[in-house]
Amino acid sequence: MQITRLRPWHVTGPAADPDPAAPKLSYVFVQVDTDEGLTGWGEITTYPGTIANRTIIAALRELDGFLRGHDPTAIESLWHTLLRAFTYVGTRGATTAMISGIDIALWDIKAQSLGVPIYELLGGAVRPEIPLYTHFQYARGVEQMVENATAEVERGSRAIKTDPFMAAGGLSNVRYIDGQIERSVENTGVAMIEAIRSAVGPDVEVLIDAHALYNVPTAVRLANRLAPCNITWFEEPCPPESYDALEQVRAQVPTRISVGERLYTRYEFLPVLSRHLADYVMPDVTWTGGISELKKIATLAETFYVPISPHDASGPVNVMAGAQVMMSVPNFYRLEARRVRMDFYNAFIEEPLQVRDGALMVPRTPGLGIRLDTSYLERHEVE
Repeated sequence: MQITRLRPWHVTGPAADPDPAAPKLSYVFVQVDTDEGLTGWGEITTYPGTIANRTIIAALRELDGFLRGHDPTAIESLWHTLLRAFTYVGTRGATTAMISGIDIALWDIKAQSLGVPIYELLGGAVRPEIPLYTHFQYARGVEQMVENATAEVERGSRAIKTDPFMAAGGLSNVRYIDGQIERSVENTGVAMIEAIRSAVGPDVEVLIDAHALYNVPTAVRLANRLAPCNITWFEEPCPPESYDALEQVRAQVPTRISVGERLYTRYEFLPVLSRHLADYVMPDVTWTGGISELKKIATLAETFYVPISPHDASGPVNVMAGAQVMMSVPNFYRLEARRVRMDFYNAFIEEPLQVRDGALMVPRTPGLGIRLDTSYLERHEVE
């Protein structure tokens, strides 16, 4: 079997909520075709939106000719071939994002060719389903945030995550200047989590995302203020470039720490684990190196007894690729998803995703478990 084409798709999709003011989202999917009629699907949706996605699309077009003629089932060999092709411009970040989308598609092809789900090739299932944690819609006021959080719980979510400070009017997740926060925004954000915890009760997990926006003293103060709310974790307290900053925060807060969506490959996770800087790791399967690398990171984390909880804030291939790996991973916590109801994911795919009691049901069908609807992609492709 040989690869005959690599076709990137840059498309728009529906918003996560039925709010007419909500912007459409931008996604990047990867289609890999073969001479035996099998097609694999990957994803590399990134941030901040259109400019990053267009950059990735341009690079993927260069890889079409590079990959044609290769055996798509030689996944490990192709992973290293692609990585080293970019060795002098940097082997992580944009490079591993491109590798990720292709790697996911190759696993999809290989599992289809063998007639099994991907997780069967990774050691088989250790659980019947994939528990989720989900987000809910932001609001600027405390009462509306509580209403949105409780509505997500009522829809079936058993664990919810939010960034209360961004919701209250703070910085966006792609902007860092001085790492500080206005006190009025901070106080509103803390009030939001206090009220949400009171509303959802002690049995629903509440996770906090700090989006890597803060300097050390600010991150420490925010985590300490939220600690009485019994949060599951305080995520990305400071930018990812400094392990020393993370170590300082870690030493001064009682909350559990989660990092990893901006770390790439096992090589960047090793110091986090060996220096005991996090209680959870959360690599993104579409950025860190694909299914191949997510499984390796999970095994590495298992040697430290650290749970893994894959990041997902993009599209349906992301969530299903992460789920396929986590089916085979003992040290799994929960898989991230934007909402517990996945109608906006389902717009892209031929068969809808199934969620029951806050858990994703992974199809037993061969390959990735989902097929993208090319007619939808054609209608929504970005010029």
